[in-house]
Amino acid sequence: MSVIESAVNFAVNIANDDSHGYSQDANKRFAGTDFDCSSLVISAYRQAGLDLKSTFTGNMYNDFIAHGFKDVTGAVNVGNGSGIIRGDVLLHETRHTAIYIGNGQIVHASSSENGGKYGQPGDQTGREVCVRSYYNYPWQKVLRYQEESAAEPIQKGDITVMVEIRQLQYGSKGADVRSLQTLLNEKAASRHLVVDGDFGNNTKSVVMDFQRKKGLAVDGIVGRNTWNALLNT
Repeated sequence: MSVIESAVNFAVNIANDDSHGYSQDANKRFAGTDFDCSSLVISAYRQAGLDLKSTFTGNMYNDFIAHGFKDVTGAVNVGNGSGIIRGDVLLHETRHTAIYIGNGQIVHASSSENGGKYGQPGDQTGREVCVRSYYNYPWQKVLRYQEESAAEPIQKGDITVMVEIRQLQYGSKGADVRSLQTLLNEKAASRHLVVDGDFGNNTKSVVMDFQRKKGLAVDGIVGRNTWNALLNT
């Protein structure tokens, strides 16, 4: 299951289980019992495999950007939700956050049964943590996880084949990253990378050096063009 699908499914399952309500209690919000808005969104993407360190809306932006999200605010319409896609994190940096789940709906932790920060355990109203129609809070930022896994044409010499590739960038983890690091060690020998499956600063730096040498866009993101260059070097 992809990072986005895992995060969305987690948050929706919490919303559909009335044993989870709303609370800003420090002993509950990250304990897997009750949630507030930020702990729901952060927990959803943490359990999907991202090593997020943020703890509230005010420090989410930089943390999410550092772990594979892109700020797409300028490319969408937060007023009516057009251009926003499944898995996008909607953020007001001092007040609220939610996840867009598609079909004009979001999932969020809203407020306790009395409209405040604390209440009884569990969801007393069915709306403390819930799926509801999209609305503009107003959202200041829309953050999108950069996840691709699709059939792409990859050129190897005179042969073009369709292969399943994943776009990789800072914050990516797993077997695909280990394969990339091994390939970089073979083809971009400016420095040796530890093959640990963690796309961190060292891997990003080597990728950017390689892109620069090949005349590619120097963004540290390994997409089709960078894969092609690596395979044909």
